[in-house]
Amino acid sequence: MHDSAERCDAPKCHPETRVAVQDEIVSWILPGDDEAEPKKVLWITGPAGGGKTAIMGSLADSCHTKGLLACGFFFSSFAGFIATLAYQFVQHDALRDAGERILSCVERNPAIFERRLEVQLDQLVLQPLRECRRDTDALPWPKVIVIDGLDECEADQRDDIARIPRVAPRSKEADQTEILSALLKAADDPAFPFRVVIASRPEPAIQSFFTEVASHTTRKIFLDAKYNPDADMTLFLESKFADVRRRYQLPASWPPDNVKRTLIRNASGQFIYVATVMRFIEGPWALPDKLLGQVLELRVSDGAANPFALLDALYTHILGSCPNPRLTVHWLSLIFRRTRGYGRSLLSLPVSGGPLSARFVQLFLESSPSETSYAFGGLNSLISIPPTNDHTLPYSLFHKSLTDFLEDPSRCGDLYVDDPHELYCTRYMQIWRGTFNFDLCDAAWWVRSQDEYSRSQDLDYHVANVQDLFVVVHSSCKWHRRCHPICKGIRTGMLKELRKLGWEIPGRLHFLRHRFTQQGYGKTGIKEPNFWLDRNSLS
Repeated sequence: MHDSAERCDAPKCHPETRVAVQDEIVSWILPGDDEAEPKKVLWITGPAGGGKTAIMGSLADSCHTKGLLACGFFFSSFAGFIATLAYQFVQHDALRDAGERILSCVERNPAIFERRLEVQLDQLVLQPLRECRRDTDALPWPKVIVIDGLDECEADQRDDIARIPRVAPRSKEADQTEILSALLKAADDPAFPFRVVIASRPEPAIQSFFTEVASHTTRKIFLDAKYNPDADMTLFLESKFADVRRRYQLPASWPPDNVKRTLIRNASGQFIYVATVMRFIEGPWALPDKLLGQVLELRVSDGAANPFALLDALYTHILGSCPNPRLTVHWLSLIFRRTRGYGRSLLSLPVSGGPLSARFVQLFLESSPSETSYAFGGLNSLISIPPTNDHTLPYSLFHKSLTDFLEDPSRCGDLYVDDPHELYCTRYMQIWRGTFNFDLCDAAWWVRSQDEYSRSQDLDYHVANVQDLFVVVHSSCKWHRRCHPICKGIRTGMLKELRKLGWEIPGRLHFLRHRFTQQGYGKTGIKEPNFWLDRNSLS
């Protein structure tokens, strides 16, 4: 939702910037559209770093203040899309009648959220709207639904994998098309009174849908030079540099006008470039004039071939300024990079795919106290770091382009991490061996996430990976004594979750034989049992 806690640091348009495009959107939302056949879907698109999310955030706030906003959704995963829209309908004072029908639907059929997206849309949104009888004395209905970041939608594989072990993973393109098809169905329904604003990058699946399937009801805004981004960036830089001058008591002539023009030229229409530059200059690790000089000295050799060359150079410089750049990039990759075949980062919630709290990540990744400060000490210009006393908020990126940079070896260069999964396994092994204290260890969570990740590799890898970590947990126990309570607790949670996932679990005799042969007695003639953990579906 546009006002959720997770979006507390979400970008918004700087005052007096992006006015033209916001005015155009609002004029389309309100009555009086000058189109002969008004269209109910507006697609806002443009290259990465062009300010789409900031525009949508400011638009949602503005429409909410004016009573125009019915609901909003800012994508990070596929899960909960229709449920979130329905919830906002229920909470909206002007949609009380529809809200009551939505609640009745959920009460009659609590499993509705497990149904296909199209079924959820029909029963939780369209049917309640069809049944509503408008009261002339009721509050006027809102007019728009705002949806941002459709290109960031990631497929949620969990339920399909649990039910059908050999099911092929869904692609995010398939999920994007399913969402767009549902929205098109809504827009074409006479009972659906809202206009829909969707922002995304022009990725092939999305571009194809809007041009080939939904062109009859879609209007398009492409964020290019028509909306004069250079003028807006000039206003932004003037305001930010004025703040820096006041803070450090710098002269009014700082920086020279030619420096501002250079930064705007380097940005090439990408707001993310100037925003990142200013967050870097405002950082506490050096004087602003020195940091600005570092930015101006950055050089690129392939600017013509790579439109993000200067942004990449800036990211490389900031990451390279950290005390241990490799460690920093490893951590960022675990937190933010989408793992091949997994659809989201390794350090994410298994069910929803949402981010884990920064406190959890810190406890998981730190091998010594204060290592987080060491790894992330110079990253205030790239990521939002929650206060140390907040144990709920996650780390968040200021812009998705950093993930694109980390995932592309041609852009990341020597900083590229090929497989962050190795560090992930190392940390878990250390936790389970009791090398250091980790009170929040959740065996069930690890088993679910590991099961899901391993399936994207191959079946042998899948079995061996869970099996090896099971051995690690148990290996610190003495063969002639009872298991350590920590081992027992972890094994109990692990086995319980594995049974839910359909694994065939060995019996007590197998465990006893394994403990015996583990100590080397297998050489006397007792064969090491090849039992371990297996799935009925893998036979």
